[in-house]
Formats: sequence, C-alpha cells, structure tokens
Amino acid sequence: MYGVNLHNINLKNEEERKRVHNFLESFGLKLDDDVDYTLVMEIEGEIKATCSKAKNIFKCFAVSDDLRGENVTSTLITSLIDKSFEEGIYHNFIFTKPDKKEVFKSLSFKVLYEAQDAVFLEYGIYDINKSLNKIKEKYNINDSIEKGALVMNCNPFTLGHRYLIEEASKVCKEVIVFIVEEDKSLFPFEFRYNLVKEGTKDLENVKVIPGGEYIISSATFPTYFIRQEDARLRAHSEIDAGIFGKYFGEKFNIKKRFVGEEPYCNVTRAYNETLKDILPRYGIELHEIKRKEQGGSFISASRVRELIRNDKFEEIKDLIPQVTLEFLNSEKGKEIREKIKNTNSPH
Repeated sequence: MYGVNLHNINLKNEEERKRVHNFLESFGLKLDDDVDYTLVMEIEGEIKATCSKAKNIFKCFAVSDDLRGENVTSTLITSLIDKSFEEGIYHNFIFTKPDKKEVFKSLSFKVLYEAQDAVFLEYGIYDINKSLNKIKEKYNINDSIEKGALVMNCNPFTLGHRYLIEEASKVCKEVIVFIVEEDKSLFPFEFRYNLVKEGTKDLENVKVIPGGEYIISSATFPTYFIRQEDARLRAHSEIDAGIFGKYFGEKFNIKKRFVGEEPYCNVTRAYNETLKDILPRYGIELHEIKRKEQGGSFISASRVRELIRNDKFEEIKDLIPQVTLEFLNSEKGKEIREKIKNTNSPH
C-alpha cells in the first residue's frame, strides 16, 4: 500500500483523540477511556484503521472496508505486540466479537472462552494453564481435596466479607479466597490482599491468594464493541463465570462457589444469576448466603466508603474487623480516607 502512514497518536491531545473517536463511531464503536496507546493507519491524511491497548489488553480495533484483505489487522497487531515488548509485557489479551475470532486465531491468539456476544483470547509466552499451575505450586494447593471458593474485591475488608468466608469454611474442607488483583479500586490490591489474609489467619482451612490475570473485573472488561449495558454485563459475566468454571474449577478441584445475596445492586444480582447458570456446567454449585446485617442494614464495602466520604468514621467501627480499623488509622490508611472524601468515584 502506497502513501500509508502508521503512527501512534498523542492521547492527551483532544483533537487527535476526537479524530479516532469519530472514526470508531462510524463502526458503532468507541474509544475506551483507559487506553494508554493508540495506533492509526492513515492514507492521505484520512484514518483508515486504528487499534489501541490498555496495559496488556488490546482493544478498539476498526479497519475501513476498502482495506480489508490487505493484512492491515496483522500489521496493527504486530505493532501493538512490539510496543508491549518495549514495555516488558509478553502476554496479551483481547476481547472481540465472535465473528472476529478467526482473524485473531490466525495471528496466534488462543481462545480462552466464547460467550454469546464476546470472545476472550490470549497471546504470548504464558497461558492460563501455566499460570494456574504456578499458583498451585506457589500456594501449595492440594487438588485431591474438594474445595469451596470465593472471589472478592474487599474495598475494604468488612465484617460482611469475614462472615461469608466463615460460612464457607464451615461447610468445606478447604476454602480458597481469590482477591481481585486489578487495581481499579480506592484501596490498592496490596492492602486489600493483606487485610483479608491477616483478617482470616485464624481460619485454618482458608487460603487467601491473588486472583491473577484471569479473574476478570468489570473494570477490565472493555466497553468499546458492546454499547448496550445489559449485553455488556451479560458478556462479562458469562466469560468470567466460564473461565472460573472451566479452568479454576478443574485445576483446583473447586466444587462450591460462595457469593453474598444481593438485595440492592441489579448488576451484582444479574452477575450472580449468570454464575448460577454457568458454573453447574463445570460441576460447581453456587451457594448464595444472606449478607450479614448491622443496624438494620446489610454490611457492605460501599457503605463503609460512604461513611468515610461523609466524615462519619466512628460509625464504621461496627462494620469492619480490627485489622481494617487499624489500617484505616495508619498513615497510608489516612491517605486513602482523604482520597475517598475527595472523590465521587463509587470504586
């Protein structure tokens, strides 16, 4: 192709972002807010193709119809992989529409899970089985014993979380608590993980481990190719549940997964319904536990954050374990409390 200019754009330049946004809009797509690198292919100053990445997730692909069959996707992918290598990233993911699956498979991506509206693929020197084997070895997980499991964010760790873990530990010989590792929360992963680990160390049959790259948070799941919120939620939930059942369940011999009943949030309630539908296909029972109450309301991390935001710190003492209280009174904890007060973010 003659006159082709492939280059990255300055994402801080609103005019350049707007050009990419408008190009994607013509395909019914959008430029996700979290992208950190965007490539465009231009011919005579007109954008004809684009792609982006957010850390190790490739996203926001679009190629003009008149360039189909010109190996444009291969060129874009190769450029993104090269950029990832420069940043020391050797393992990448992509979520895409099912009808694009074969394109990425031809570029050495491997399908991890396919849902109704989206496919999740990975590329690179690692893969999910190697990753889970590494976790099994590092945390000395005995796969001959049937287990229960919970997936938690704990932003921050509350007495409600502690209650759910206790209830699971009563009915399972061993319990694994996976802490969501994606750092999109007001409480960074390092602190969330340590609080849960410290706050459950008296429960001898409980192991707390990082969730890793394959516990997919809703913050990680892209929005660019599924505009309808309900369809996006369904796709995220199906992939997350399917990955957990197909790989985590089999690798660690997980037979029960525990969640708290969701009385308020429609999104979480829909997610639980998806788990209920998909996990049994992989021999995993979903157990919904009624949430712990305090003062006539259910205990939740969002309630704790809201009390901090409204400068009602004394009222949270009945909602959190001692380990969380001590952290919130530490220098780092006080910094996070100030951050919560100064943000409107729900996370």
